[in-house]
Amino acid sequence: MDTALSLHLRQATMAEHKSAESSPFIVGLMGGSLTLSDYTRYLVNMAWLYQALEDQVVQGEALPGSEALWDPRLNRVESITSDLENLGVSDWSHTTKPSGAMTSYIEHLKSLGGKSDPRLIAHHYTRYLGDLSGGQAIAALVARHYQATPEQLSFYRFEGIDNLVSFKQAYREALDGVSLTESEHDTVITEAKLAFVRNQNVFADLDHAA
Repeated sequence: MDTALSLHLRQATMAEHKSAESSPFIVGLMGGSLTLSDYTRYLVNMAWLYQALEDQVVQGEALPGSEALWDPRLNRVESITSDLENLGVSDWSHTTKPSGAMTSYIEHLKSLGGKSDPRLIAHHYTRYLGDLSGGQAIAALVARHYQATPEQLSFYRFEGIDNLVSFKQAYREALDGVSLTESEHDTVITEAKLAFVRNQNVFADLDHAA
């Protein structure tokens, strides 16, 4: 491809990314007009999402050149589980249910073919690079507006990654090192755009609940 995958992903999803960031739920959460309970509901849905995503990351044979993407330091389920316990939600997988939009998102993730499926790259990129970037702002604002404690915000702390900026650069380089056919490259781009839409649908559910 003439355009590196990391650059193409950023450019192609710009509109969808902006739309998701402008969702009423995200605007309200970051603006301080919601509650810690609303954030907890958001985090419950993230628990379901990351469980499905991280189940995929350990399945299948990695596409050539993609091995560096699947860094276990990115895994979030353990951190989210700890946060939820500190927010008063124990055993989330048995005591909670995902929203309708999240249920659809999870079913889609479960249909992927693990690390051999180019579409998994799109969801991996959308979620983890978001956590490493905008997620840091969410953590700061949730702490400020809703008095969330550090023990309730470990989701956004990546233990073992000393420099997030350097790691993100290395991640983008890893994206560009994946060996993809033109068709597979296009599949990743299309799937990333859809991933942002799926996230926005979840935010709409959360806004309705709030």
